[in-house]
Amino acid sequence: MSNPDHPPAVGVLDQGPELIFPPGFLWGAATAAYQIEGAATEGGRTPSIWDTFSHTEGRVVAGHTGDVACDHYHRMPSDVRLMAELGLKSYRFSVSWPRVQPGGSGPANAEGLDFYRRLVDELLGHGIEPWLTLYHWDLPQPLEDAGGWPARDTAGRFADYAELVADALGDRVTYWTTLNEPWCSAFLGYGSGVHAPGRSDGADAVRAGHHLMLGHGLAVQALRASRPQAQLGITVNLYPVTPASDAPADVDAARRIDALANRFFLDPVLRGSYPTDLTADLREVTDFGHVRDGDLAVISTPLDLVGVNYYSRHVVAAPVEGAEPEPYWRAPSCWPGSEDVRFVTRGVPVTDMNWEIDAPGLTETLRRVHEEYTDLPLYVTENGSAFVDAVIDGQVDDVDRLAYFDAHLRAAHEAINAGVPLHGYFAWSLMDNFEWAWGYTKRFGMVWIDYDSQARIPKSSARWYAEVIRRNGLAAQ
Repeated sequence: MSNPDHPPAVGVLDQGPELIFPPGFLWGAATAAYQIEGAATEGGRTPSIWDTFSHTEGRVVAGHTGDVACDHYHRMPSDVRLMAELGLKSYRFSVSWPRVQPGGSGPANAEGLDFYRRLVDELLGHGIEPWLTLYHWDLPQPLEDAGGWPARDTAGRFADYAELVADALGDRVTYWTTLNEPWCSAFLGYGSGVHAPGRSDGADAVRAGHHLMLGHGLAVQALRASRPQAQLGITVNLYPVTPASDAPADVDAARRIDALANRFFLDPVLRGSYPTDLTADLREVTDFGHVRDGDLAVISTPLDLVGVNYYSRHVVAAPVEGAEPEPYWRAPSCWPGSEDVRFVTRGVPVTDMNWEIDAPGLTETLRRVHEEYTDLPLYVTENGSAFVDAVIDGQVDDVDRLAYFDAHLRAAHEAINAGVPLHGYFAWSLMDNFEWAWGYTKRFGMVWIDYDSQARIPKSSARWYAEVIRRNGLAAQ
């Protein structure tokens, strides 16, 4: 189902003095509930796995937690006014499951839903399109205690929660994303254990990935039944995966990581099947007995759009005895069945997360999704970078982040010229926030947050992005 509100974003664009994006292109910024809201114990909210994880010694840098974060729960109206001042056309936010449905089952918490009602009303009152993500990693702790995402029942509980949110907000919210980055939830949460809930078991990670997708499919069916006009999708984090050389062993290493990072989710959601090479790679990890008849038909329930989160490229090589361990987010157990694959650095510029900057990889990723998988509208639902920022004379001149955005928007423009139906772009992130296992030590925001005073300072990248939105394009180079 196409979106009648936005014309197809296909065709060669104006190649004059500016790089112009298609009419109706949706310019936005994104956040996540646990990273910004704070108010962890207010309004009936109960603990999520990230509350438990961040309060466990040694899990998060410096013992940071999301208890206060950016205090968005209390400062929401002024934050929305700031969005309007920056000219955002859309705001992608996530709903906190334990704020809306304490315990992960049973009736909705009216006070929690009221916060999101007020948020949606504020956004619409400022002419900003709400883009709602149902799940950005904050599983209610009682559901984890009952088995978490490796347990099949969690998928059903997610569909019930989706219905509660749709009942409250479906009359005002058009765009719905079920899951954000299920790879991270499954393979960082249950594989390497560097994200909540901090478990390390390859078979659990694979089961979690399947049940996340099953929950997605069940939620899409529930939302479609109650809100047939809604635009429904999923957001996946995707990476081009490149072999370090043409050697057959390196090429096979790239195939294996591509299967786990990308095709594990793209194939079931958009093709209704698991890749046969993936299941073969995982035969020592799981027999896929958790996949029941009919699951893949549910998982591949038709969508209206696909969200793509893009940050970097993976360059990989075959194993070498004695290879050094990878950075935390590439920990070996993130890759069950392929733990020995090496991730190779190329000496190119990196962000403060040590992620290589590779703007052409965004074009490559968008083209692949469109050319190999779907004609559905695509959206870049996250793209951004962490750098070390400083306030000088009351200003934050984040030139590296600005350059990152500029390069990646040019890559997005190139994808549109190549025929990709790209309909929007969401910068990550609107504001500095709790960066998961890194706590408050990494800054991705276009808006500086002083975590002591909660002062907001739009950075140079925010002012630049506001001009991009106003012009619906970029200055020619």
